[in-house]
Amino acid sequence: MKNSQKYKKQYFNPPNTAMDWTKKTCVDKPPVWCSVDLRDGNQALVIPMSLEEKLEFFKLLCKVGFKEIEIGFPAASETEYEFCRTLIEQNLIPDDVTIQVLTQAREHIIAKTFEALDGAEHAVVHLYNSTSVAQREQVFRRSKQEIIDIAVAGAKLCQAYKEKAKGKITFEYSPESFTGTEPEFAAEICNAVLDIWQPTAEDKVIINLPVTVSHSMPHVYANQVEYMSKNLKYREHVVLSLHPHNDRGCAVADSEMGLLAGGERVEGTLFGNGERTGNVDIVTLALNMYSQGIDPELDFSDLPAITEVYERVTRMKVNERQPYSGALVFAAFSGSHQDAIAKGMKYRAEKGADTWTVPYLPIDPGDVGRAYEADVIRINSQSGKGGIGYILETQFKLVLPPKMREVFGYHIKSISDRAHKELTPAEVHDVFLRDFVNLHEKLKFVGAVYEDVNADMVSAKVEMEYFGKPYTVMIEGNGRLDCVSNAIKQITGKEYVLENYSEHALEEKSTAKAASYVSILADGKIYWGVGIHSDIMTSSIRAFVSAINKTLE
Repeated sequence: MKNSQKYKKQYFNPPNTAMDWTKKTCVDKPPVWCSVDLRDGNQALVIPMSLEEKLEFFKLLCKVGFKEIEIGFPAASETEYEFCRTLIEQNLIPDDVTIQVLTQAREHIIAKTFEALDGAEHAVVHLYNSTSVAQREQVFRRSKQEIIDIAVAGAKLCQAYKEKAKGKITFEYSPESFTGTEPEFAAEICNAVLDIWQPTAEDKVIINLPVTVSHSMPHVYANQVEYMSKNLKYREHVVLSLHPHNDRGCAVADSEMGLLAGGERVEGTLFGNGERTGNVDIVTLALNMYSQGIDPELDFSDLPAITEVYERVTRMKVNERQPYSGALVFAAFSGSHQDAIAKGMKYRAEKGADTWTVPYLPIDPGDVGRAYEADVIRINSQSGKGGIGYILETQFKLVLPPKMREVFGYHIKSISDRAHKELTPAEVHDVFLRDFVNLHEKLKFVGAVYEDVNADMVSAKVEMEYFGKPYTVMIEGNGRLDCVSNAIKQITGKEYVLENYSEHALEEKSTAKAASYVSILADGKIYWGVGIHSDIMTSSIRAFVSAINKTLE
């Protein structure tokens, strides 16, 4: 890459960094969650959501369990204002949900914001202004004191309007572009705002630390959060909030480390939608906690349904490999992965395990509404006998002998490879039935009449068709199946040896069908056949005949 020398760090590591947060290994409780899908997420859409779509999304967020939802910037447009008014006037805000609105530190915008909130029982007014070196020098061309003056003036205006408001108003302040701001200055401007608002135990203030643009590795952001946590006034009455963006692909890590460093609240979006590379993905962040045994207090038990609404109203697409929510994140195509998952699931069933430790699956797909059959074991040319056998066993109750699993596995892989496509479970089952079960195209068992000769010998009249020609054979053997086998040898002239035989019921009831599996050694090769019938002897004979038909292909 050329011109790398033109890039310099734009972040500031706090002085006397203690990094006490590194002594922790995980958070022990979920943060306060605030969805910004309807503001930060919406403004990043090519086609912003309509009023109807916003209302549907708002209801979805409430159903998921968000108690704080940033609904927009009411002074920015008539659509934003109308959405806020609709929620309030149609009484669509649940009693335990607080809406949040964004405002700049300008009087006419603050006035319009409080006008939009008229009638709301409780709301968060989110005040912000930019504080970074780049913004101060290039955009506003103001000194540090002038930037503080903007924030203080906005805080005073908000306080004045709050005193006239009917509902309960909570304040939030964001030093926008926090990560490009000197930590000492960020603390100074936040404390100046806090001095105006004077937070108390009954009337806390949210201080939000946005990663407006990600400049550093996650541990630097955590250091910045820790510095702020230790240097804010009224700290016991301040809710320290995080708002990471994903420019460096580190928003989840920024949030996790930021929570260890003193963060108590997270603003983000479902699936990470937002400006540029997006906001922190709350689904990922919450389910990371869930995978460590912490209830995130958000309900993602039906992720497919949540994804459907999100994709429809935002016109965005959840990537197939997006953690937890992507269509393929639980899918195993690799043979070794499939085998390990299948054995892990069997181990859980055998042990009655309470703890989830299945290889390759960080959480139970069923916990987020994903089906094992459709989502976990996926069959293509990379699949192995374990996964293919797992599909047949779990979905179709067919327990193939280990050696047959291997043969059938290669057969399926070959079909998938030639077709250059994934095979569905139904297609795998169809191939099994077509190529191994109850085969009779060349050799067909018509029927037999048996008579016991003595304790060790059976005689039989066996009727068969061989390449369409009927045959009747009088034969003896040490059992009924041996009689049929001897008849086959006489009719076909083939020599073979029975290598493997097994059987099982397909259902747990007296009228269930049985599946029989037979392998024979003929012409130096192993051939497998399967018989399925309600009578076990008939299924055994059909398996035998199927194996013989395989030798005639």
